[in-house]
Amino acid sequence: MTHLSRRDFLKLSASTFTGLAFSPFLPDLGTFDGTEKVRVATSSVSVYSAPNDQSQIVGQWFRDELVNIYEEVNSGTPAYNPIWYRVWGGYVHRGRLQKVKVLFNEPLKSFPEGTQQLAELTVPYTQAMRFTKTYGWQPNLRLYYGTVHWMDGIDEGPDGQPWYRILDELVKFPYHVPASHLRPIPFEEWAAIAPDVPLENKRIEVNLSTQVLTAYEYDKNVFQTTISSGIPSGRPSPKELSTKTPSGEFRILSKYPSKHMGNGNLFAGIEDYELPGVPWTSFFTGTGVAFHGTYWHDNFGIPMSRGCVNMRIEEAKWLFRWARPFHKFDRIYTTGYGTLVMITP
Repeated sequence: MTHLSRRDFLKLSASTFTGLAFSPFLPDLGTFDGTEKVRVATSSVSVYSAPNDQSQIVGQWFRDELVNIYEEVNSGTPAYNPIWYRVWGGYVHRGRLQKVKVLFNEPLKSFPEGTQQLAELTVPYTQAMRFTKTYGWQPNLRLYYGTVHWMDGIDEGPDGQPWYRILDELVKFPYHVPASHLRPIPFEEWAAIAPDVPLENKRIEVNLSTQVLTAYEYDKNVFQTTISSGIPSGRPSPKELSTKTPSGEFRILSKYPSKHMGNGNLFAGIEDYELPGVPWTSFFTGTGVAFHGTYWHDNFGIPMSRGCVNMRIEEAKWLFRWARPFHKFDRIYTTGYGTLVMITP
């Protein structure tokens, strides 16, 4: 490995934001680019001449490219997710796209020693950096819009600007992100919902056939949405866990507002299974099956996961806040005998 010079770093960071008309290091803080954009969240997506996959393919977009949306079209197909986006040159189905915004934030002036603060990423993606005395600043993980991270300090980054130090509960080694790319989340924004409802009067039901999740209080439906459960093909190999979401009765066992899923490889490629900052994660089995926010697809209504229950980020946040055990704001995670989860085939 070689030391990354400031010039090389700036080149790298500029390429990270290809297609955005701003500098990631000299942002107009507090401003917002309201243009409707999507990020390609898979290796590639096809652009079609009409809003259906039977029409002619006229183009291709690749992972992490940012595409302007001119119109949303409900074409009726596929029935579970019929929304297409009209983009330059044609139409793209939303299933493997992530809607994103560009919002820069004023960095915090100080950070109390020994504390941590939860924050969300408000730009399409950013390149996290790791510093070592041996190699200096090096790029490692790429973090995406909507992910949630624990910050535990502010340092001067490789560009001379304030960067937040990220506390990664899996990696156990700090890395840094430009402070303007993260929005601190006030605790009242993710405090408990309906905390006075007794444990036995809340339950979560998931129907794997219809891909619908419903939350009940006193047998009254208080929340319902489509989800993406595990791909029902089963076990990829004898050494791997099944990708099928288990059915039966469970309890919420532990909750992480920010969870790093994967192997913890700081230098993983963007095609590797390395998902730092998975937001609003509520585990309900001892093998790691959970409800959580999802930033790598928008294809709810069909099985997509490795066993977990994928949810839209804001909906996973609601469930995280509503379900027991209630999370304490100063803890990385919370455990306890929580809300009943009933999953039917």
